Amino acid sequence: MKRAQVLQEIRKMEFERLYTGWRSKKLTQEQAARILGISDRTFRRYIYRYDDEGMEGLYDKRLTQASHRRAPLDEVLDVCKLYQEKYSDFNVKHFYRWYQREHDGERSYTWVKNTLQNKSLVQKGRRKGPHRKKRERSPYSGMMIHQDGSTHEWVPSKVWDLIVTMDDATNEHYSMFFVDEEGTKSSFKGIGEVIEQHGLFSSFYSDRGSHYWYTPKAGGKVDKGCLTQFGRAMEQLGILMIPAYSPEARGRSERMFSTHQDRLVKELALAGITDMAKANQYIKEIYMPNFNDEFAKPAPEEGSTFIPWVGENINDILCKQYKRTVNNDNCVSFKGLSLQIPKDQYRCHYVKAKVKVNLYNDRSMAIFHGPRKLATYNEKGKLLKPKGTQAA
Repeated sequence: MKRAQVLQEIRKMEFERLYTGWRSKKLTQEQAARILGISDRTFRRYIYRYDDEGMEGLYDKRLTQASHRRAPLDEVLDVCKLYQEKYSDFNVKHFYRWYQREHDGERSYTWVKNTLQNKSLVQKGRRKGPHRKKRERSPYSGMMIHQDGSTHEWVPSKVWDLIVTMDDATNEHYSMFFVDEEGTKSSFKGIGEVIEQHGLFSSFYSDRGSHYWYTPKAGGKVDKGCLTQFGRAMEQLGILMIPAYSPEARGRSERMFSTHQDRLVKELALAGITDMAKANQYIKEIYMPNFNDEFAKPAPEEGSTFIPWVGENINDILCKQYKRTVNNDNCVSFKGLSLQIPKDQYRCHYVKAKVKVNLYNDRSMAIFHGPRKLATYNEKGKLLKPKGTQAA
């Protein structure tokens, strides 16, 4: 029984007692009305209705009439059927977005939630815990970028790593993709997509994974003087790296992955996707735009600290770099390969010269002497001709 109905029953019983007292002249109408918490005039109306219709005359007719705003029964059944047949493993908020976007739903989130709860299709959420103060977001977009990975069974019987690169100020996801295993290559790819789309950012926040940091003692402080390949690239770009020392420090990323593990798994299953390439295409074209539309928020302050990238090819920095010395035959020994330096107009030879070998994400390579690129090679060490040159 609803609260309004309970109060009506209590008032009805109390009126009978006071009516009897008034009839026996133990109470005046004013005294009886004051006890009931109503006006004298309303008490007299109750008397007239009680004398004419008995106890039935005291019922509030509004409690027995259906609201003109109440949804038709067919609509309620349709929403429940839609949830049961296609989205039974979605939480209410996730289902509500699809109900709006894919099925042109016009009801409010509260209506949808209450409807599903009243039909026992979803459970009521637990009461929230005590209030805790969270770390404030960065004031401007581009001031701090987060990157993290999550290992999970995203599709049946396949465990992949999801790499996400997001803005601390807005929660906007700039890059998101699956790889077989998180590492330097995936980190470079995520950062490269951010720089190509938005420009250079101020700082980078991550866990203490071995591809980000060198940690002499397990669980201890990172060694900021001994750089990994990723750390060297960030230093070269002038980006400050910040390590996280506890899961709580990365709470925003942890909550974000909890949402992805719930929603993305179900959306991939709904789309019938089990292939990594198709999954990455779905993320880029559908999932990430929809996620940003729902969860991204304006930065606390207007403006951006992103700086447009106008330098060299960003891939020449976001790659693994190795120092080598040229052999007497103008070749560079690298990972079991012999990379022949071609003849050029600047030097007779490069014997004993100090050079740098870049290893790119696609396994191709390049040799640099100072800032100048001498040659590029495929993954097997075969010399590649510059674009636009004709074969002899």
